Amino acid sequence: MRRICAVKRPARFPVSTTLLRRLALASIIANVGIVVTGGAVRLTASGLGCPTWPRCTEESYVTTPEMGIYGVIEFGNRLLTFAVGFIALAVLLAVLLHLPRRGDLVPLAVAVLFGIPAQAIIGGITVLTNLNPWVVGLHFLASMLVIAAAYALWRRIEDPVGPAASVVPAPLRTLTALTTVVSAAVLVIGTWVTGSGPHAGDHGAARNGLDPQTISQVHADSVFLLIGLSVALVFAFRAVGAHRAARAATVLVAVELGQGLIGFVQYFTNLPALLVGAHMLGSCLVLLATLSMQWSTRERRPVGSTPTPEAADRAVPVAA
Repeated sequence: MRRICAVKRPARFPVSTTLLRRLALASIIANVGIVVTGGAVRLTASGLGCPTWPRCTEESYVTTPEMGIYGVIEFGNRLLTFAVGFIALAVLLAVLLHLPRRGDLVPLAVAVLFGIPAQAIIGGITVLTNLNPWVVGLHFLASMLVIAAAYALWRRIEDPVGPAASVVPAPLRTLTALTTVVSAAVLVIGTWVTGSGPHAGDHGAARNGLDPQTISQVHADSVFLLIGLSVALVFAFRAVGAHRAARAATVLVAVELGQGLIGFVQYFTNLPALLVGAHMLGSCLVLLATLSMQWSTRERRPVGSTPTPEAADRAVPVAA
């Protein structure tokens, strides 16, 4: 009896690595989904379907029959925030219950969980400011940050606990960082284009005052620069034998070309709502592909392990 009592009992609700990764992937998908549904709110002119925040009306937290379909669409998108937050909470709990405990995952899980209400608050400010286009753009960019944190969490789960080392030479790390910065700039400028266009979210909402043709040209030029840098990375990674990074860069180029095609078609067809929605989804995919390419330039190895042949001659410690 004493021997049985001395045995260390396992955690009551252990969480496997497989389940943890699936939950983290669900968090990425949910956050991308709420970007797309948020776009649907704007594209259907339902941005003020609930004219105030946090209530839907001055008297009610929920939509009323008098508000019609616009109220249903806007309130429905608000409800989705709770679903996305619930998934993020499930991810955090799974991280805490996973054995062995991964302390490096906790900050990322917390960032995703608290990023969602922060993003919701910015969304509320957009309503309170009658869909100010600059605030609307900030709302979109906040979602991008949450998606980036969710992606980092998902990738870190499969990485061993250990130091990170670069698998490409220093000049390519610099080029990769530059490409990532340009990718982020493309997203930011894209919000300026949106703020100057016709899809304001409500028929009475103001625009940002920028000339649509001029800012669209600036956006297109930044996209051309991004594609050029990404193509250069494909060949550079191949030249140094960084095949995993080359594949990730190839995927990035493919996503950029698809997104660029949608952008050109929507511009020359007077911005049909369906294509604009597809372009918003494409923005999320460009972000994810950029992060994947960035992630592929380094690898983590347990302390004392042997580097892969691809990294053996180029491994350089980098910040965690």
